[in-house]
Amino acid sequence: MRHSALGLLAATAALAIAASTAHAADLPSRYSPAPAYNALPIFTWTGFYAGLNAGYGWNVGDSRYYDPAFGTVRGSRGGGFVGGAQAGYNYQFGMFVAGVETDLQYAAVGNKGASYGTTYYDGDSDGFFGTIRARAGVAFDRALVYGTGGFAYGDIGGNRGYDPVLGHHTGDEVNWGWTLGGGVEYAITNNFTAKVEGLYVDLDTKDNYVLGGRVNVNRDAEFGVIRAGLNYKFN
Repeated sequence: MRHSALGLLAATAALAIAASTAHAADLPSRYSPAPAYNALPIFTWTGFYAGLNAGYGWNVGDSRYYDPAFGTVRGSRGGGFVGGAQAGYNYQFGMFVAGVETDLQYAAVGNKGASYGTTYYDGDSDGFFGTIRARAGVAFDRALVYGTGGFAYGDIGGNRGYDPVLGHHTGDEVNWGWTLGGGVEYAITNNFTAKVEGLYVDLDTKDNYVLGGRVNVNRDAEFGVIRAGLNYKFN
């Protein structure tokens, strides 16, 4: 009898435990699901871009003409508005960014054609130039510090002159040279970037005068440019 009672008690306890376990399995879990993390997009400089720029340019070259009374005389230097458009491509690897950029600019960089006797033939301050440059720099997240350099071309005006001995000569032609500079660019958004850039441009301007070599006539086209630009970066 005693063993029967103990057996019945054990069976009842087992049934109670089993029922409790089954009921607990039906209850909703008290554990929270694993949190889901959405990774923030990481900005990259890689991609094509295009934009506009505006700034100031000033002549630093040497312009000389021949005066029959005073000999060789240095011409005037000046400066003015520079503005245009640019387009390019960047590729980022780690912190480093490399790319290529081309631009075309209007440039009123001053009258370089000062000549003896009259201002009518002094030349135009209006002109243009363009560049095809490589760019390389270091990115600090959305900020990019870079250097740039490459080919330059253009006609910045001022290659026209008059001298009573040498006569009237024009030099409206495209000349080739080089450019070197650098700048800082910042990504305002994932698509828009703003930059400040400085360039030195040296165009191999040809002598306008047939006798220029004999009287030390020179028409150097060298100028500096400081400009600000806004780019749209294509995703």
